[in-house]
This record gives sequence, structure tokens and C-alpha cells, in this order.
Amino acid sequence: MAATLPIPVYTNLEDVYQNLGTSLKHAERWDNLAREFKTKFGRTPAYIARAPGRINLIGEHIDYSLFGVFPTAIEHDILIACAPRTPANVNDYTPGHVVAENLQRKYPRQVFMPTRKLSVGPLPRKEADVPADAVHIDTWHLDIHTTPLGWEGYVKAGYYGVLNHYFNPELNGPDSSPVPVDLLVTGAVPAGSGLSSSAAMVVSSTLAFLAVNGILEDPTIAPTKGTLVEMAVENERRVGVNSGGMDQAASVISLAGSALYISFFPKLSAETILLPGPRPSYPSLPSATLVCANSLVVSDKAVHAKYQYNLRVVESLGAARVLAVHLGVKVGPRERITLRQVMARFIGEPVDQTEENVDMVREGLERMVQAVECLKPEGAGDGDQLGVTLETMIEWSGMGEILFKDVYLSWVEVETAYFQLYKRAKHCYSEALRVLQFRNVCLTAERLPAAYQGTSVFEVLGKLMNESQESCSKLYECTCPEVDELAQLALAAGAYGSRVTGAGWGGCTVSLVNEAQVDAFISKIKASYSPYRDLEGEALQEVIFATKPSSGVCVYKFTE
Repeated sequence: MAATLPIPVYTNLEDVYQNLGTSLKHAERWDNLAREFKTKFGRTPAYIARAPGRINLIGEHIDYSLFGVFPTAIEHDILIACAPRTPANVNDYTPGHVVAENLQRKYPRQVFMPTRKLSVGPLPRKEADVPADAVHIDTWHLDIHTTPLGWEGYVKAGYYGVLNHYFNPELNGPDSSPVPVDLLVTGAVPAGSGLSSSAAMVVSSTLAFLAVNGILEDPTIAPTKGTLVEMAVENERRVGVNSGGMDQAASVISLAGSALYISFFPKLSAETILLPGPRPSYPSLPSATLVCANSLVVSDKAVHAKYQYNLRVVESLGAARVLAVHLGVKVGPRERITLRQVMARFIGEPVDQTEENVDMVREGLERMVQAVECLKPEGAGDGDQLGVTLETMIEWSGMGEILFKDVYLSWVEVETAYFQLYKRAKHCYSEALRVLQFRNVCLTAERLPAAYQGTSVFEVLGKLMNESQESCSKLYECTCPEVDELAQLALAAGAYGSRVTGAGWGGCTVSLVNEAQVDAFISKIKASYSPYRDLEGEALQEVIFATKPSSGVCVYKFTE
């Protein structure tokens, strides 16, 4: 499986470039980053770590409910050049000290250093010769200011995971310390665009600190791609975002030329899926490409999380608890059961299963799409308020107020008058079903190329994308007027399908477009979407562009 593969470390740039696609001037960007690093720090970098952004073809806001999603990495990425500092090349050689620079001048230089907290008491391993009142070194600490959240916060978040996984005094000894590091960041993933710039920043930061401390090249401790995904998910929570793992998995695990079906239950797994199109044995098959269009409405997850992203997490968890009560599904008193787990117990999936049974899941989702009707307030009809107050949600959960708030609200800040349990559950189950339908179409087209005539395979996929857009807009309410407008303009310009991609509330749409018509499609969007009309050249290419599926993370090691 792709998640068990090692993180690639290259020493030949040609091996790097051949997997990245052609829409960006990759060699020029990498060379420029290395030159700038030498200018700023007086030496060649030891490594460049790359983490791409991603687009999600279908399966929005269902990963944290543990349902499968269908993303792919894109060519646009975050690059971090880095090198360990030694006494020979600088005066300051404090262990763990970091000097972080950014090629974008609006982001100032940042200097920081982790510290270890001291605590009193026996060590967790309870050694007999350690007194109960002993003072010992605890875990690492870095100050991350989330309001406002600076660019260095994402770098620190990535560093945190490396510190606590690989320099833990309990596991690695009290003298285990990271090397001091200089690093330089550049990025081609627009912030707040819905292309997972934040996940790419955290993943690339994690990767850079792993590389510069020699961890990736030690096979006894080097993380697999799946382990890196888990670390990155944990790390992004340091900046206040409760991510489900899709963004990180797509950035880490993707393979060039393929999308991924990523499932999270019963465990993280990733299946490489070829998108329909020409191949050596069928070169005459029609071809489509993906076009990303930035609405230019910036979505800042960390700032707006309490009534957008994090609220949806809580609503989905609350819906799962209430639905479990309605369906008679057994739930532990402090368990935060997900919608996927409710379904698993309701349809009787084996508790000891190690892999997902896709056919069983599909049948279960068809049942759950109907079962969620019980979450509507009694007597509610079209146009009525379908949400419930906190008091009603607590009552329906069967939990007391103190326990409910401790389990569901003590760890995250949310703000709303009504919790939309029905809408969120309806979206999650119907969207998860569309993901499996999308997957099945792609697999059928790969196995039986003649199963679809002409461009009909893209029309089927486009229809599923359009249904997803409608659900994101009306049920999950994670779009915005500009995104809805872009999706409609894309269909008018000839796209097979178009939908929001990413966290939403702004950001990008992804459209499936006939490859031969991409230039004409972009011209039509430029003429019809008012924020684009005065943009030309590179300015236009930054906000609307075609992309093919790219490879995931990698590290280039300088050998001279």
C-alpha cells in the first residue's frame, strides 16, 4: 500500500522533476531557492523538502467523520531549503535553534528555539530509583501565537512533531537534542485558496526537520508516508485546525498521474486510482484535465474556525451521537463516535476487520442516507429551521449537560445558535456515497475502456461533482456566493462538472474540462468572472490554471 512506502530522498534533480508535471517552471524555482539560501546563509543547503498542495475531486468535509475521499496532489507546492548549523559556519550553535526566512518579503525573518519544561514527580516509566518528588525534563515547548497566526506558526507546528517523536527525553534520553537549523521557505500554493497551503506548509516543515536531523536516512527510525501523515495531522492541530487527514495524506502519499482513494476506517489506507484518459494501449481515448479557479475570497481556517470549520466538526460529531441514540447503536459514555463508526455498528461490520469492504460500505451508505431523516426537528418542513439548540442537542444525546460539554465542547471553541445535525449528516452520508460512485466509474473505465462511449465517462464524473457542489452549498453550507458563481460559470463555459474544493468558505473550485478546450475555457471564465477581467499573464495564471495529478512529498539531498 502507498501509505507504507518510504519517503523518497533523491540525489538527482531529474528524478525529482519527472514526477512534478509541466505547468510550473520547477527547475528554475528549485535553483533560485538554492541560490537565495546561499546568499542569506553563506552556504549551500543540505536539503530541499517539497510538499504539494492538493485538490479534492470529490468527498468534501467527510474525512473527519472517517469516510473515504478522492483527492490528488497538484503541481503547486511548498519548498523548504534547510541546512544544519555547525560551529564552523556560525557563532550561534545552540541545539534546536532555528532561523527561518521566507522568499516573500512580506514575511519577516523569524528566530526561535524550543525549550523543555521542567516538572516534578516520578517519571512515567516509574523506575524504582526515581524519587516521587524528582525534578525531571518533560516534553518540548514552542510558543505558537494563533491570534494572529504568523507564517512561522506552521513551521513551528511541523517542528513540534519532530521534537516530541524523535527527541523525547523518555524515549531517546535526556541529552537528546535537535541540531540548530537555518531554513528558507518559498511557496506556490495560494494561502486561503482551498488548495491546502496550510497542510503543505506543516508537512514540508515536518519533512525539513526530519531531513536536517538525519532521521529520513536512518532506516531504523525513518517514518513511512503513513506515519508522516499521522504526524502532520497532529502537528496542524497545534495551529488550531482539527483536520481529518485528507489534506496531509494527499500531499504525502500521492503518486504522479493518479488520484487517491483515501479511507480512514478501520485504518488509514490509500489506493491509487487512474483517472480516465488515453493510455499506451488506448491512445485515442478522450482526455480531460483539471482546472483550479481561485474565487479570491480568502478562507482563514485558524481565524474563522469557531463558526466554520471547527463548528462543522462538532456538528458532525453531535449528529453521530444523536443518530446512534435514535438507531440503538451502543456508544461509550465518553466516546466521540463518528458518523462512519455509527454506520459500521448499525450495519454490523466486523469489529476485527483490517480493511474496508467497499461493497458493504456502499450498501450501508444507501441505508444511512434514509436513516438521517430522524435528525430533523419534529414537524419541520421545507423552509423551516432544521437546526437545534445546544440544549436540544444535549437532550437528544442522552448525556447530561456537564458530560456532553466536557466530551464535545471542552477541546474546541465553536459559536452558533443552532446546530445543523440533519444537514451535516445528510451531506456526509450522501457525499461518501458519491465518492464510491466516482471511484467505481474510474475503476470501470480503467478495466473496460470501451464501457463508456466518447466523453460519456467524464459526463458521469461531472454529474457527481455537480451533485457534490449542490450538497456543499445547501447542506454543509461550506461555500460562498463567489464560489457558487464560479462553479456555475464553469458549467456555462463547457466544464463537465465543477465544485468547491478544500475547506470552503472561499478558496477554489475544481472543474473537469476537455483537455483540448482548456485555453478557451479559461478565456471564458476570465471574461465572465469580474475579479479576473483585468488580470493578464502571470497574474491570471496564479488564480486559474490547469493541473495534472502530481507526486507527493519528496526530499532532495545536495551531495556537493
